Amino acid sequence: MKLVFATHNAGKLREVKELIGHKYEVIGLSELDDLEDIPENEPTLQGNALVKARTVWNKYGLACFSDDTG
Repeated sequence: MKLVFATHNAGKLREVKELIGHKYEVIGLSELDDLEDIPENEPTLQGNALVKARTVWNKYGLACFSDDTG
C-alpha cells in the first residue's frame, strides 16, 4: 500500500520509512507529479497539517498523513 507523508523534509521522511517502511511504500511530496506548493496559512500547526493531508487526498486519492512542527 502506498502511503504519502506530506512533507518535503528528507530527515522526517527517512525516519518514517525506518519505522513503517516494511509495511507501507512511504513516499514524500517530492515524489508526486504536478503538485503545486501547499499554502501553510492556517492559524494552528494542526490546521496546516490537515490542509496538506487533504490536498494530497483530494488531488491523488492516496492515503496520506502530515506533521507540522512549525
